Amino acid sequence: MKKTRLDKVVEIIQNYDVETQEELAARLRDAGFAVTQATVSRDIRELKLTKVSAAGGRQKYILLRQEGENLEDKYSRVFRDGFVSMDMAQNILVIRTVSGMAMAVAAALDAMKFPEVVGCIAGDDTIFVAVRSVDETQLLKEKLCRLIKI
Repeated sequence: MKKTRLDKVVEIIQNYDVETQEELAARLRDAGFAVTQATVSRDIRELKLTKVSAAGGRQKYILLRQEGENLEDKYSRVFRDGFVSMDMAQNILVIRTVSGMAMAVAAALDAMKFPEVVGCIAGDDTIFVAVRSVDETQLLKEKLCRLIKI
C-alpha cells in the first residue's frame, strides 16, 4: 500500500503544480488514499521532494531523484537553473538564487557531495555554504563556475 501511495504522490506532482502538503493530501484522498498530513509529510521526506518556483509566483513540489536518470546531470541542471551569483566571505560561499529556489539548489549542492562543503543553510534566495578553509572556498567557487560555465 505504501509503495502504491508513493507512486501516486510522484504521479500527482508530475501532473499538477502542488504547492502545499494539504493540497497533496486532498489529491491523494480524491484518488482513494486515506492519508493524514503527517503521512504526507513523511512521504515527502522519503521521496526527497523539494519545492521550486512555479508560474505566477507560486511554488510546487518536484522530485529531485528519478530512477534511470543520470543524477549528476540532474543536480547540475537544478544548480544552473536556480543560480544567480556567488561571492566569498572567508570560508563561507554565499550563493544567490532565483527567488524560491535556494532550497532546491542547496539540496542539489549537497547531493553532489563536494568534499570541501561542510554544510549548507538555505533561505528563499540565498545559500550560505560553510567550507573547511578559505583555500577550499576558492577551489569550490572555481568548481561551481566550471559547472555553470562562467
